Amino acid sequence: QVQVVESGGGLVQAGESLRISCEVYGSGSDIRLMGWYRQVPGKERAMVAIITGDGTTSYAGSVKGRFTISRDVTKNTVYLQINSLKPEDTAVYYCNVRLPFDNYWGQGTQVTVSS
Repeated sequence: QVQVVESGGGLVQAGESLRISCEVYGSGSDIRLMGWYRQVPGKERAMVAIITGDGTTSYAGSVKGRFTISRDVTKNTVYLQINSLKPEDTAVYYCNVRLPFDNYWGQGTQVTVSS
């Protein structure tokens, strides 16, 4: 059974930094892609950053230069470093893990940025 567990969210001030983490259990080593998405009430979940098995990264235009996705293959963990936080970054951040034939989501971690 694959489990995806996010952690590290919280309440921060605008301009501060935060790192959120996502650890995958039960997937073995066959993770093809890991990514972060975010969602605010009333809007669809949107991609923030993804990282492929070979380390290639991709970012949403609105976060380029401020967000950095990285991965520790030995720990099946993906991180999202968020710098210069803005109030509009407030959202629930979800981790997505893609295996060869399945797609898994975590329960989400809330990031709230106060101005």
